Amino acid sequence: MIQRPFARVFPLMATLGLLSGAALAQEAQNVADSEGADKIITSTWYSDWDEAKYAEPFDHLDYVNPEAPKGGEIILGTVGTFDSLNPFSTLSGTPASLSSSMYERLMSGTADEYKSASYCVLCETIEYPESKDWVIFHLRDDVTFSDGTPMTAEDVVYTHNKFIAEGTPSWRSGVSAMIEKVEALDDHTVKFTFQPDIPRSGLIGQAGATLVMKKAWFEDTGHRLDEKRYETSPGTGPYMLTSYDPGQWVEYTRNPDYWGADHPFNVGRNNLDTIRVTYFGDTIAAFEAFKAGDITFRQEFSSLVWATSYDFPALENGWVKKETLHNGSIPGASGFLFNLRREKLQDRNVRLALGLMYNFTWTNETLQYGLFTQRESFWQTPELMATGLPEGKELAVLEEVKDDLPEAIFTEDALLPHSSGERSLDRRNMRQATALLAEAGYTPGDDGKMRNADGELLSVELLHYSPSWDRIIKPYVENLIALGVDARYNRIDPNQYQARRQSFDFDMIFDGYSNGFEEGSGFLQKYGCDEVDDIFNPAGYCSPAIDKIGKELLNADTYDDMAAMVKAADRIMRYDYFIVPAHMNDSYWVAYYDMYEHPDEDTMPPLDLGYLDFWWVNADREAELRAAGALK
Repeated sequence: MIQRPFARVFPLMATLGLLSGAALAQEAQNVADSEGADKIITSTWYSDWDEAKYAEPFDHLDYVNPEAPKGGEIILGTVGTFDSLNPFSTLSGTPASLSSSMYERLMSGTADEYKSASYCVLCETIEYPESKDWVIFHLRDDVTFSDGTPMTAEDVVYTHNKFIAEGTPSWRSGVSAMIEKVEALDDHTVKFTFQPDIPRSGLIGQAGATLVMKKAWFEDTGHRLDEKRYETSPGTGPYMLTSYDPGQWVEYTRNPDYWGADHPFNVGRNNLDTIRVTYFGDTIAAFEAFKAGDITFRQEFSSLVWATSYDFPALENGWVKKETLHNGSIPGASGFLFNLRREKLQDRNVRLALGLMYNFTWTNETLQYGLFTQRESFWQTPELMATGLPEGKELAVLEEVKDDLPEAIFTEDALLPHSSGERSLDRRNMRQATALLAEAGYTPGDDGKMRNADGELLSVELLHYSPSWDRIIKPYVENLIALGVDARYNRIDPNQYQARRQSFDFDMIFDGYSNGFEEGSGFLQKYGCDEVDDIFNPAGYCSPAIDKIGKELLNADTYDDMAAMVKAADRIMRYDYFIVPAHMNDSYWVAYYDMYEHPDEDTMPPLDLGYLDFWWVNADREAELRAAGALK
């Protein structure tokens, strides 16, 4: 029988007899009571803000169809290749798409909560003291790996320790600074003890995000996490790797014996029998395969293709459905990103000058069919983005780091993207850019090229891998050349691009940062000075003020306090201008063979498209399409 989440947080004594390890917990509570120490809190969910949408018992998540049928397949297309099925070795090899989907975490979140909460999946309940010095997970006793063997607390401990020993350097250092030790109290009880002298915000959530792999498999095979390989360990997740052709395609199949199929968290989810990802040499080949019925679902990212190319027979015949769905997520803080590790790009005036030559208005209207808007903020949502002059709690945060900031942060409105005219080359912006370069020590020579006092050219290479970006990047490069910059566009193959990005061998790329509706322990991994050589900080950004704010984020008592710190950080980072803001889209563009169904728009969650999660296949419609020859 699946136990549903409890209605509220309550003392552990109420759960006696329900949990493995309950005697140990009761003893701890008795000691706490006798010493006047923290009360022990027991729950099936956790949130730093003490809020959870699904705190009360529930049968299924609000945004799923609990009657969704199981069955069918989905075939996706992607560009590139892969030479590994180990998703945890990002510095060695290129992992296949979805290769981490076989593994589950102790707790998981939902797609309809902006203030995130974590809910027990592999655990029945968690318990922790009010001090949040530790957390105990009472694991379910019915969880099995895909090979049918049971999951135990030893698997949790082993997985954590293996990531500490062999995970990416940034993950190892970040998690080691938070978690002191992990220990199995019995077969189904595992305790995470946190480091004594760090803020408690985010620690229980970090522990709950621990994924679990099979200890015996690694011990039997001797495999490591930091190696390129095709062998995969069994996972507890709903899907299993079933077949692949190296570099060509990979296929995952729903586990018919998945332990969690009837868990309220999973009802109406994981509906597809088969998920297949096929690799192509370029985006044109991938699109042609979709038009021919070799690919069955496509999420479109090219405004050109979306606006001009969806007029093929399968669409006209009604076999393919084209749909725009709302995306309520915070858009990625992406744009033309500067590598601040390059000395020539460390001058803010140089970056501002180069940014002024990107004409969003002309690009969007002429090349992107007016389908986008321009991003302003690193956190493009009213609750978290800086506006106007700083005030209130945000101003108080900035005052605390005033010695590390220019006066303009306090006296000028939050920096907005520059405006441009309707012609590709905006002469007004070019004059302003020329003045900024002069302040940075660059002046044009007889040949019109910008040089510094030592006669060195201002050279900039823009790097990308996709032909579809040629039309966006080339006009920008032409504008830079007109300014006198020795600029060039270099399109390389995806594997070379990944290697150069990972080794920070670039001047400018189109890239960015992924931010959320709340920030905490991961903030400094992205923006901290200690992480300038981390792949999660592609620009190599470093600011003493941001470092101080990032550390205080962990002490935020309320969401409003956290939001004030994020607004302050947003204001500072926009001023520092290490990304030229580009386009954003608050919609998902999808096209698919008309056999897939999803909840209606009023039910769809704001934070996930969910086509591999809570969509399903209409078997009758699939049969009709096959009979008509629409599908290969």
